[in-house]
Amino acid sequence: MAEAAAELLERAARRDAALEELRALRVAVQAVPPAALRARLGEHHLVALFGLLGVNDREQVSACVSILERLLQALDPLYVIQNLREELQKGLFHPDDSVKILTMSQVGRIVEDSAAVTEILHSPELLRQIINCIGGEKIAVAKEAIKSLSRIAQSQEGLEALFGSSLLSDLRKVMATSDVVRYRVYELIVEISFVSAESLNYCANSGLIPELIGELTGEDVLVRATCIEMVTSLAHTPHGRQYLAQQGVVDKISNIILGAESDPFSSFYLPGFVKFFGNLAIVDSPQQICERYPVFMEKVFEMAESQDPTMIGVAVDTLGILGSNVEGKQVLQKARSRFQNLLSKIGHQAKNAPTELRLRCLDAISSLLYLPPEQQTEDLLRMTESWFTSLSSQPLELFRSISTQPFPDLHCGALRVFTAIANQPWAQKLMVDSPGFVEYVVDRSVEPDKASKDAKYELVKALVNSKTIAEIFGNQYYLRLRAYLHEGPYYVKAVSATAVEGAE
Repeated sequence: MAEAAAELLERAARRDAALEELRALRVAVQAVPPAALRARLGEHHLVALFGLLGVNDREQVSACVSILERLLQALDPLYVIQNLREELQKGLFHPDDSVKILTMSQVGRIVEDSAAVTEILHSPELLRQIINCIGGEKIAVAKEAIKSLSRIAQSQEGLEALFGSSLLSDLRKVMATSDVVRYRVYELIVEISFVSAESLNYCANSGLIPELIGELTGEDVLVRATCIEMVTSLAHTPHGRQYLAQQGVVDKISNIILGAESDPFSSFYLPGFVKFFGNLAIVDSPQQICERYPVFMEKVFEMAESQDPTMIGVAVDTLGILGSNVEGKQVLQKARSRFQNLLSKIGHQAKNAPTELRLRCLDAISSLLYLPPEQQTEDLLRMTESWFTSLSSQPLELFRSISTQPFPDLHCGALRVFTAIANQPWAQKLMVDSPGFVEYVVDRSVEPDKASKDAKYELVKALVNSKTIAEIFGNQYYLRLRAYLHEGPYYVKAVSATAVEGAE
């Protein structure tokens, strides 16, 4: 097969390969190991195949793309950029998206290679064309271009190339193509800023980050909704948060939330703004953020108490994020009866809302109720127990009824709630006192699919690993749970068949 591939490659190199032979070559190169291909492959073969892409014949282009995909994967990225620079450039100009995707995937390999990436930095025309690809109609091409440029910008030399040369004006030209493309460039800038404080400085000095922030705090409500997601990503790093605080962005977002009362279009951007604060609180300090920006907590409660399922969903998600650590839990506890009432509403939604909102409620409840063993003080255990009892008049039965419904997502969501409280003594007492509950936990027949079996196994593991389980559940149940854990999530008990004379 290697001989046949070599012969067909020679024909292609002479540019006289018929379509039939290109089809045969496509089959042949798939059957030959990469090492054998590499040994037979010359630069003239590849240049010729790239040349065969320049025809208005979709089938020929498709065959050549498949062949080149296979051949180029067999080559070192440094070899590709050193010997096929011009071909890559032309490939990015090609009208057929499959050729652009092929070329961009090679650029992706090159930028991941520390020796090859510097070669791209010395190819301003190629860099320019990668930038232009951000404006392409095909989202797959644009995504690859963003990913490659983001990777290039991870070095000082790459940052200089993108922001310290005429390429910055190319970025700006591409931005002017459309709103969608402008947001793609912002996405790239945020990804670059994520890497380090120095990267962020380059992006800020280019004027692009200030422009993004200007759009965020501008009058267009739809633009605000899009930009807040990117600014939230920026806030995930300490240097990003510091920059946003220095520029007064957090205060501006707080003021916009404050003014949302009188804005009939606030529902477009409010969810994103509230999520921004939720994320900020969890990566920074829930207490500091909630004390400094009381409007945030007030808005979360208002949204959770509203009748709008969209707003309730965002509020529930935010409460789950906020209550995922002990400091956040303590902030929520300060709201006392208002939060207890809210928990009752969340419990009601977990039982009665449309499926998607029920799932979000179950996830938030799991997050709110979980306490790591090392943080289980008497006060915190009393708090989680009071929260659990606020969810419903019979909370254990509520989640048990959800866990027996024939919807895998809800079933697993309810099991995750049990897993969240499984290591807390008060919950273990409730479980053992609830008739049939432990039997339900060790009954494998009620788990219909892999996700459910995995979720049940996590619950069993959380129970067995608790220090108080043997004492509270008693030896008999404890040993059954340990046996379940030992057997694994997918254990099936063998059933012995008895032969009956005369049976078929």
